[in-house]
Amino acid sequence: MRTRMTTMLAAALAVGLTLGLGACDGQLPEPQAASAEVDQMPDLTPEQEQKIRTAVLETLDKATQDMNGEGLGVRVTGPMLEVRNSAITVGKATGGLDKTNTIPTDMMQTVIPTDSGWPRTMYTITTTTEDQQSQRLLVFTQDSPRQNYKLWGVARLFPGAQLPRFTVPEIGTQMGLPNDTGLVATPQEAVERYADVLQNGSNSEFADQFADDSLRQTITSVAQTVQEGMERNNGTQSQTFTAVPDAIKIMRSSDGGDLVVAQINSEWTRAAGDGRESLPASDEEEALFGDGTATSTMKVTYVNIVALYVPPEDSGEQITAVGAERKPIKVEAI
Repeated sequence: MRTRMTTMLAAALAVGLTLGLGACDGQLPEPQAASAEVDQMPDLTPEQEQKIRTAVLETLDKATQDMNGEGLGVRVTGPMLEVRNSAITVGKATGGLDKTNTIPTDMMQTVIPTDSGWPRTMYTITTTTEDQQSQRLLVFTQDSPRQNYKLWGVARLFPGAQLPRFTVPEIGTQMGLPNDTGLVATPQEAVERYADVLQNGSNSEFADQFADDSLRQTITSVAQTVQEGMERNNGTQSQTFTAVPDAIKIMRSSDGGDLVVAQINSEWTRAAGDGRESLPASDEEEALFGDGTATSTMKVTYVNIVALYVPPEDSGEQITAVGAERKPIKVEAI
C-alpha cells in the first residue's frame, strides 16, 4: 500500500498537473494583411497545411489505436516524439491515453513561413476539444525539402491567453532566430530565463521580467503541497529546469514581437526520508517506472514544451507564457 505521503503526492499531481484544461477564454487577434513592402510569398498554402495536419493526426491516431509508437517518427519529431512515446507507454498500463493528449482536428488559425531556406517552421492553432479543453498550438517543422513536415511540439494554450497578431496565411510570416534583437530579450535568453523562473520562482533574478502564468502556478502549488508532507518524515525534494540547446522555434508577429516555442527539460528528485522508500506517485509515474526497484530516492524527468510571447523592447511589456505541455518521460530510483 502507498504511504500517506505518497497518497498526498498523488493527489497533488492529479490536481496540479492538468494545466490548461479549461476552454481558452482569450480571443485570437484578427490576422493582418501585409504591408506593400512584402516581396516574399509563402511556399505553402492553407490547403497544404490542412493536408500536413491531417497526415500527422492520422499517424498519431494509428499509434494510439495500436498502442505502438514505432511508426511515429515518420510524422513526429523533437520533444513531441518523446512526449507521445511516453503517453503511449502510460496508455498501455492505464487502458488508454489521458485526455490531455487530445489534439483537435479543426484549426482556428495557421501561421505559414515565407522563408525560402530550411529548416522551416509552421504554427497552427486548433479549436477547443470536444470536451472543451483549451486550444492547442501545434508546431510543425520541415528539416529539408525532401522531408515531410513533422509535428515538433504541442502546447496547450492557457485560459485567457492573448496571442500576438500574425499576417494572413496567404501572405505568410517570417521565421525568427534565437538571437533576434529589438525585443525585451532575445528568444534564447527568454527561454533560459524562464527556465530559471520555473526553478526558482519569485527568487529568480528574472522573475519580474515575466507575467505570472498557469505553468508557474501549477509547479509552485504542487511543490508546496509535496513539501508539507516531506517535512513530516524529514524528506527532501528539488527540481531543476534546463533549456534544451537548439530546441527552439520562432515566428515573428506583426506586433513586432516573437512567439517562441521551446523545450525545457526538468528533473524532480524526491527523497522519502526516515528510511522510507520513495514510490511512484501517480498512474503516469507508476507506468513509466514499470518493474523498477524502489529506493529511498526517486527522480522523475519531464519534458516541458513552453510557448512564450517576447514583446518588442520599447513596449513596456513583460514576457508572457501563453501555453505549455508538461509530461513525465522517465521515472527512476537513484
